[in-house]
Amino acid sequence: MSTEIRIPGLGAGMTEGTLVEWHKQDGAAVAPGDLLYTLESEKTSQDIEAQEAGVLKRSGQEGEVYQVGDVIGVIE
Repeated sequence: MSTEIRIPGLGAGMTEGTLVEWHKQDGAAVAPGDLLYTLESEKTSQDIEAQEAGVLKRSGQEGEVYQVGDVIGVIE
């Protein structure tokens, strides 16, 4: 079963964020707690961790702006 990686809301008024940097390569094995990517909003920057173990399949591009809830990859 795969788990979607979605853009989280980092604050009450956040509607979008920039995918600053992926910390894992496409196809890399990940475990819970591994840093996946850095997300930046108007007010903050935060490293986002994997919640599941599996293989990372990235679809989001660094430097792109995404809406909260957008899927930027999966862990299979």
